[in-house]
Amino acid sequence: MGMTDPIADMLTRIRNASRIRFKSVDVLMSGVNLSIAETLKKAGYISGYEVVKGEKKTHSMLKIYLKYSPASKEGIIKNIQRVSKPGRRVYANSRKIPTVLNGYGIAIVSTSRGVLTDKEARGLNVGGEILCNVW
Repeated sequence: MGMTDPIADMLTRIRNASRIRFKSVDVLMSGVNLSIAETLKKAGYISGYEVVKGEKKTHSMLKIYLKYSPASKEGIIKNIQRVSKPGRRVYANSRKIPTVLNGYGIAIVSTSRGVLTDKEARGLNVGGEILCNVW
């Protein structure tokens, strides 16, 4: 049986691994998950990611390397929330994209120009589906 919301599964795995202070976490590989990981890396919330090929015909995995502050050893990702869900999609135009914690966090938006942060989407004047909030 297939998974109904692979993005929520990815975000939950990252949230749980960050709280337990794992160095990395494996999530199922998909195009959207790869784009979200790339956006998190550009924004500085994770240190990196790599695609791990599955054996034989199994699914590929996406290994995400989490980032922690050097002094307090706390996770850079304090919380990560899914906004748009399969049962309730949330869309916003470029002027209505919300700011997260007055600019301290980011909203990840799926636009016609790819998966972008809220600041990049406002700068390019494009709206789209708000996937998640990270702070």
